[in-house]
Amino acid sequence: MVKAIRVHEHGGPEVLKWEDVEIGEPKEGEIRVKNKAIGLNFIDVYFRKGVYKAPDLPFTPGMEAAGVVTAVGPGLTGRQVGDLVAYAGNPMGSYTEEQILPANKVVPVPSSIDPIIAASIMLKGMTAQYLLRRCFKVEPRHTILVHAAAGGVGSILSQWANALGATVIGAVSTKEKASQAKDDGCHHVIIYKEEDFVSRVNEITCGNGVDVVYDSVGKDTFQGSLACLKTRGYMVSFGQSSGAPDPVPLSALAVKSLFLTRPSLMQYTTTRDEVLETAGEVFANVASGVLRVRVNHTYPLSQAVQAHVDLESRKTSGSVVLIP
Repeated sequence: MVKAIRVHEHGGPEVLKWEDVEIGEPKEGEIRVKNKAIGLNFIDVYFRKGVYKAPDLPFTPGMEAAGVVTAVGPGLTGRQVGDLVAYAGNPMGSYTEEQILPANKVVPVPSSIDPIIAASIMLKGMTAQYLLRRCFKVEPRHTILVHAAAGGVGSILSQWANALGATVIGAVSTKEKASQAKDDGCHHVIIYKEEDFVSRVNEITCGNGVDVVYDSVGKDTFQGSLACLKTRGYMVSFGQSSGAPDPVPLSALAVKSLFLTRPSLMQYTTTRDEVLETAGEVFANVASGVLRVRVNHTYPLSQAVQAHVDLESRKTSGSVVLIP
């Protein structure tokens, strides 16, 4: 038996229960991993609330972790007991002391990278990689708008886009977060509560608009994000922390021949090669100093309720990690 967080019904943070669970032994193609650190992400909140549906109730949330291999399934090569590995995405279930994982979903963690850093960068870093390098390929001539720029993904997007030579506009909720966004490479920072972000973007870009908007906020910012785009601009909606955006008529895109996408990491890491390439580029950028990982908050896994409360009330910035 190991301890894990279980969700028996959808709802607020209080539905996260600290319980004993059985995990068994790894089967063919599987490994068992003792988690050292677990990444907290807003997608965990979506599953807890039922915005995204888990296959079954009860379930263990969590999409990201780093840990040590403790057992290897029969006939498996390439992984061995004692290896430090990490994973992000499916299968869900990282809020646990130990878990069974498909061997083809984990990646080796370089010895230079601490497990806490690995757990905090995998999902967010791999998300940033596909958003910046594949969903829309950011280049030096581009101007981009990053919502929630001081958040886990936003912080990495801002640093990485700056390193790629883009002009980065970051939008945040507080003065404290504005300071961090500047430090993370945002050339211009907009504080939602103090100014209208659409007007400010228009001013910054001299009325031209931005090439791409990375919007993880959703309902509260979606329409404004569309208004910030230049002709043939890209609207990348990859989250909805304020709720699902209202339906968009095609005519709203036709005004400026806009592109709209709602991408997911799972569709950008469908093959083993894609997983390794995406994670490899993230780890390389951490090792070289291009990406500075901000683990601003750690909580014991048993206190996941408080971690969710703080995340949803915007009390956190950077990465949040749960420690088993």
